[in-house]
Amino acid sequence: MSDLVTVEDFHERARSILPQAVYDYYAGGAGDEWTLRENRLAFERVALVPRVLVDVSKVDLSTMVLGHPVRMPVLAAPTALQRMANPDGEVATARACAAAGTLMTLSTLASSTIEDVAAAGGQRWFQLYVMEDRGISEELVHRAHAAGFDAIVLTVDLPVLGIRDRDERNSFELPEGIGFVNMAEAKPGETEGSELFEFVAHEHDRSLNWDDLAWIRSLSPLPLVGKGVVAAEGARLAVEAGVDGIVVSNHGGRQLDGSLPSVEALPEVLEAVDGRVEVYLDGGVRRGTDVLKALALGARAVFVGRPILWGLAVDGQAGVERILELLRLELEVAMTIAGCPSIAEITPQLVRLR
Repeated sequence: MSDLVTVEDFHERARSILPQAVYDYYAGGAGDEWTLRENRLAFERVALVPRVLVDVSKVDLSTMVLGHPVRMPVLAAPTALQRMANPDGEVATARACAAAGTLMTLSTLASSTIEDVAAAGGQRWFQLYVMEDRGISEELVHRAHAAGFDAIVLTVDLPVLGIRDRDERNSFELPEGIGFVNMAEAKPGETEGSELFEFVAHEHDRSLNWDDLAWIRSLSPLPLVGKGVVAAEGARLAVEAGVDGIVVSNHGGRQLDGSLPSVEALPEVLEAVDGRVEVYLDGGVRRGTDVLKALALGARAVFVGRPILWGLAVDGQAGVERILELLRLELEVAMTIAGCPSIAEITPQLVRLR
């Protein structure tokens, strides 16, 4: 893999490997994909202002996330159906994250079981969708807690699936033998292909609101993170509802096309939160310099989703490890040149909005 030296290199290789419908499911966004593109372009509107003549003989990338140490502020976002990219799927991702000293987030729509991912070791969070049959969601939280997951990540921006033209054109169906294996009411063998996908796509609880967070909190003692906030109002409501963290996210551009790019939403959310909870970012992170910009703007850490899938598709666990190593190396070099020997010394003065 000596010719794969960037995340984008892995992306192009994965595009050549994956079936078209699977690639489009992973890569695609909602509608005209404006938000998908803007998540990347917004980083280009943030310029770095490096410090010089700083002692950077030692550079430390480690930080704390909800009280737990990670070796770098790059975390694995929840992405569905990873076994479409590689037979080992989420288990391979969990092992790669453990080897890199960072954490992974397991999707409700995973294609590997909660228990198998837990057995892979490392730190892990569980991402929760609340279904109309709330017993399904309750069981998922109980299983994640019993399996040793460290936090629950409630996705708040998906009352229904966004309009995804690529999937419509491809008449996307789940590949044979791959399904949402943690869903109690619809497992492979009981519901097939498109029927299983339709079950999950249309059974999200549209009535879910901020008052329901008390119920979700009651299901386990685990910290609760709200994922999908892009505005001050939502950030304030999340804090008032008792979350322990917020992921500034537009769902990777997959939900509402035209939504504000994540990195542009970050300052408003941080101002509203005013240090009361940890704030993270996902959406568009492809380089170590993107990580540095997000941290300088105030994020505690960033999540990456599609890059993990590209690594997984190319070379399984080793490919994910390489993706994480590339981002770690790029961040370390960027911090060194920018005069930041530790995460604590990444400050707002390091960036300028263009």
